[in-house]
Amino acid sequence: VCPTVSCWPRSGTGGETELIGSQRLTSQADTHIMTANTPASVSSLDTPALLLDINKVKKNATTMIERCQKMGVSLRPHMKTHKTIEAGNIMTNGTKRHIVVSTLAEAEFYASHGFDDILLGHPLTQDKVQRCAQLADRLEQFHVMIDSISGVSAINSRPLPGKMWSVFLKVDCGYGRAGVVHNSEDAVELAQSLVSSPGVVLAGLYAHCGDSYSSHSPQGVKDVGHRTAQNILAFATRLRQADIECATVSIGSTPTCSQPADTMGQLTEVHPGNYIFYDVQQSLLGSCLLEDIAVQVMTRVIGHYPENGHLLVDCGWTGLSLHSLGQLPTGFGIIDGHPELKLASMTQELGKVQAVEGSLDFDRYPIGTVLKILPYHSCATACMHPKYFVHSGEDIVAVWEPCRGW
Repeated sequence: VCPTVSCWPRSGTGGETELIGSQRLTSQADTHIMTANTPASVSSLDTPALLLDINKVKKNATTMIERCQKMGVSLRPHMKTHKTIEAGNIMTNGTKRHIVVSTLAEAEFYASHGFDDILLGHPLTQDKVQRCAQLADRLEQFHVMIDSISGVSAINSRPLPGKMWSVFLKVDCGYGRAGVVHNSEDAVELAQSLVSSPGVVLAGLYAHCGDSYSSHSPQGVKDVGHRTAQNILAFATRLRQADIECATVSIGSTPTCSQPADTMGQLTEVHPGNYIFYDVQQSLLGSCLLEDIAVQVMTRVIGHYPENGHLLVDCGWTGLSLHSLGQLPTGFGIIDGHPELKLASMTQELGKVQAVEGSLDFDRYPIGTVLKILPYHSCATACMHPKYFVHSGEDIVAVWEPCRGW
């Protein structure tokens, strides 16, 4: 169940920070070529349209880079929220190195655009070995993830001539979705199977703090980060006692990395992803302010129905997703600048907007009125759009096209 409106943080916006140590965050706003048909301004876009505020995107990236530098840990940003080359450039500060992806299509997409040191962020199965082998042959560093003996068998079935399979061991530190259980004997035995396999190197341990999304307070998020870090560090110690070394100990989620526990400073690496856009869910967890959310879905009022007490907009679940299940006090998202409005329901291409309280004043929202929705979960919303319209103020400065498929 979502928290109430009173939990949403608000504050004035600060200036954009672009300096990272002695380096300046690389601007990637203009890397996608604008065409003659690209609208010049936000107001001229057809709706629904996904809008990205480039200044907020860059600010969110800078903040996370600086936070990780302060913690003394490496940042391996996850690409799954946006799946674009341009945001990948921004998140890696132009290095195009050290990323996590959620699909093989993403891995191949980024490899084709000059990225390297790519980790496929889910357990490997036999059907994907050939495509992974091609990526391992092609890149300087490509890492797979394993959490079962069948995964070990899969890589052993396809040796890499002249190279080693680089493997991260997926560890369950309390979330319960995937991975070997951190305090089990099976976990140590699987690590031993990996290091005893010819042509395989154990590159690291990897745990996802997915249980941070069930937290009810910022302290609850920190507790998850602390517990996950403690558990994976203890597991790394057990491996060392068994004469098994691994170079990287990594955990992550955007909530835990946006408000990290001190224990996380003992890790080698963290791997958040959603922070590049943020969303309403993250604001409720204390990861960000509503003003930090870089993504909006623009829609227009297309009908008035006073007898039913609602406006109709041209954004349905195919433009936003149903992820919040409408449990926010404002429905399926937040209509920016209009706390009096609630996106009460959606069908495939249409949404009904009602008053949060009382009756709608329809004269305030003439047909054609533009409304902008802050999404509950930006990863799900972004997946609904084939193009992202990147803007600075009212000006469209780029169009980014994400990777799709698997």
